[in-house]
Amino acid sequence: MSKKKAIKFDVISPDGFPINREGTYKSRELAEEGFKEWAKRYETQGYYSSNRGRIPLDELADHCEIVEV
Repeated sequence: MSKKKAIKFDVISPDGFPINREGTYKSRELAEEGFKEWAKRYETQGYYSSNRGRIPLDELADHCEIVEV
């Protein structure tokens, strides 16, 4: 009998890196909340500075990806 591996989620930044340096999220909902908290870091400057240029915060979610790991 094999154990079922728990599905976890990660949020990938526009530059291709995980946004959470402490691990993954246990659900898609937690990943979405993690994204929102991460995006708040850029509110003062008003944009996310990507290797491909500035991304307005209202477009940031379109440039990130939530993936199963």
